[in-house]
Amino acid sequence: MTVAPERIASADPAERGRLEISDTVVRKIVEHATDQVPGTVRSARRVAGVGLGESGSSAKVAVGDELMDVRLELALRYPAPIGDVVARVRERVGEEITRITGLRVRTFDVTVSGLHHEQTARLH
Repeated sequence: MTVAPERIASADPAERGRLEISDTVVRKIVEHATDQVPGTVRSARRVAGVGLGESGSSAKVAVGDELMDVRLELALRYPAPIGDVVARVRERVGEEITRITGLRVRTFDVTVSGLHHEQTARLH
């Protein structure tokens, strides 16, 4: 059977096909949203004294049909109030995940792996 193009265009979007969002994409949304919250820190990555750029938060996600679970590791600026910053991270990530993917966060575990002083430039 052939379907007329105007019938395909007017069909309900949910009837046209399936949308699948990769766990990797969801993980990157979580990490990006986290790194935008004031008080979180991107730190320099070094191996044997060689700079390898910066790294920010690191997330693991488990995505279901409508709900997802997040495990997040991040570093904070010292002396940021840890509880306040983590609360803002949870809020920001939840909002961004829902806005972008339509998913809702069911559980959100956070590990603060470090506190870093803000580095200031030295004048010679």
